[in-house]
Amino acid sequence: MPLTITSPAFRDGEVIPFRHTRDGENLSPPLEWRDAPPETKSYVLIVEDPDAPSGTFRQWAVYNIPAGETGLREGASTQGLLGAGEGVNGFRNARYDGPQPPKWHGPHHYHFRLSALDVPQLEISASAKVEEIWTRAQPHIIAEAEVVGVYER
Repeated sequence: MPLTITSPAFRDGEVIPFRHTRDGENLSPPLEWRDAPPETKSYVLIVEDPDAPSGTFRQWAVYNIPAGETGLREGASTQGLLGAGEGVNGFRNARYDGPQPPKWHGPHHYHFRLSALDVPQLEISASAKVEEIWTRAQPHIIAEAEVVGVYER
């Protein structure tokens, strides 16, 4: 079976609960994954909004997630990530910042993209932006999965 990612907070293509948005409690949603390839040595997760008016907006990146992990608990960004790092998002924060699209802009689709990597760590500076993390991960991706949540204001 291929790598899959889901969230107990919302189904693929459905609305992201208010508590997981910047308008709400800004808590990262719980995520679960399974069926990673046996050669997986770590994971990287990014969250991005391709519907942003100025182009793709990146909400979060988590890298160097240990291969033994099978998910992230709700609020993981504020509770510590067990050695994993977080990239600098479009709001200029090294943490999860949930959906907050412009008012009256219609529904935005937030892609939670998980990649299994063939290396135990990406050597990345603490000030790296989400885009840089994703670029550095590209040559090491052995499997990918995504779940998409929707939010509008």
